[in-house]
Amino acid sequence: MSAHACPAARPAPDQVLCDIADYVIGYEIDSELAYETARHCLIDTLGCGLQALAYPACAKLLGPIVPGTVVPHGARVPGTQFQLDPVQAAFNIGTMVRWLDFNDTWLAAEWGHPSDNLGGILATADWLSRNAVAAGKQPLAMRQVLTAMIKAHEIQGCIALENAFNAVGLDHVVLVKVASTAVVAHMLGLDRDEIIAALSLAWVDGQSLRTYRHAPNTGSRKSWAAGDATSRAVRLALMAAKGEMGYPSALTARTWGFYDVLFKGRPFVFQRPYGSYVMENVLFKVSYPAEFHGQTAVECAMQLHERLRAAGRSAQDIARITLRTHQACLRIIDKTGPLHNPADRDHCVQYMVAVALLFGRLTAADYEDEAASDPRIDALRGKIECVEDPAFTRSYHDPDRRAIPNGLTVHLRDGSQLPEVVCEYPLGHKRRRAEGLPLLQAKFRANLARRFAQRQQQRILQASLDARVLEAMPVHEYVDLYVV
Repeated sequence: MSAHACPAARPAPDQVLCDIADYVIGYEIDSELAYETARHCLIDTLGCGLQALAYPACAKLLGPIVPGTVVPHGARVPGTQFQLDPVQAAFNIGTMVRWLDFNDTWLAAEWGHPSDNLGGILATADWLSRNAVAAGKQPLAMRQVLTAMIKAHEIQGCIALENAFNAVGLDHVVLVKVASTAVVAHMLGLDRDEIIAALSLAWVDGQSLRTYRHAPNTGSRKSWAAGDATSRAVRLALMAAKGEMGYPSALTARTWGFYDVLFKGRPFVFQRPYGSYVMENVLFKVSYPAEFHGQTAVECAMQLHERLRAAGRSAQDIARITLRTHQACLRIIDKTGPLHNPADRDHCVQYMVAVALLFGRLTAADYEDEAASDPRIDALRGKIECVEDPAFTRSYHDPDRRAIPNGLTVHLRDGSQLPEVVCEYPLGHKRRRAEGLPLLQAKFRANLARRFAQRQQQRILQASLDARVLEAMPVHEYVDLYVV
């Protein structure tokens, strides 16, 4: 027997695949907090997508692959007139909701945005509902969409707790693909073996590199990568539904499995079983469209902007700025040198802080070329030094705290300095839910007003803000509220 020969016996499916399949099939969500948070996640995610439609760089990527194609009983894309197959609809929805980096966030050993899964979930649920009605059957209800959201959040977030895909150069959207595949396969009615097969297809699929998220290559693919991942999940789940075979040791196969090829031979580590923890603890971006590790830095900068104004000072009086932060912030968004496009700027903590200090605001428009051409921004950006505080890093990883701490100290040209401003928990954190949820609803209202007339806004609000109405509503009827 050759020394290089591999055992030919088909192994049992990897335990990771089985655990995910058993969770999506059998776990009953009984957490009212999870459903309440999922409802807010739904409206915030769709609202972010509506806001993104105003940006030509996003809008040009949407619609059918072949212009003019309309799919009978296809899934609709909110805020547009497109009716597409579920794979392309998932790409459209996933791209628009992610474009401005303004939807929810999960931070752990790996970071990401679990609401990216809504692309595949909503497109599939809408398509299934329209076809069910056309066949004289019962459509899916929005309660099923919320359940799928909770479970997709949980799969993506629990894997991310202890497993750093960024450390091996892989983009976190691999977890969007896996989580979306699981819940979409279940929505399609696949059995346990078929769901495991679909999951194996997701793990052996080509995985995205983080190249487009980091200098010197930062670019707009980071805004459609999750749309690509969630749409790919729908495609793979549909293949499994047709009986396409799976690969039971997709993760653990020696030499050729995911662990050996892409994860340096390390198996995944899990901190907790799947439940509803991630949705209950997810982070919302309430005020600022910025990478989440810098949200608290922006809150600090906004306070310091007001202190400078109150003291009759301005950014011209600043000699230097010290940003005390955590290791993940340094790893992802600590940038010096030229910034080449909006995708580069919204992942630069110095840029975010400089804009907030200068103008007392940070909006999506502040990342565009016109705003960035103001020389005062780069001048102030160059005065900001980021330093790690190990205590901040520890509180970031503490599962009981899940802090995202930043502290800003402004040193003035006359030799004086303003007292440091520290913010540990951003406005969208679970510890600040009571403060944040009314503002999150206000954000949704503002985003509806960008796209719809008053009467249509009111119909959407009436359906979205009443839990009983929303959860009982057929999916296609809810999505139709967003058609222009």
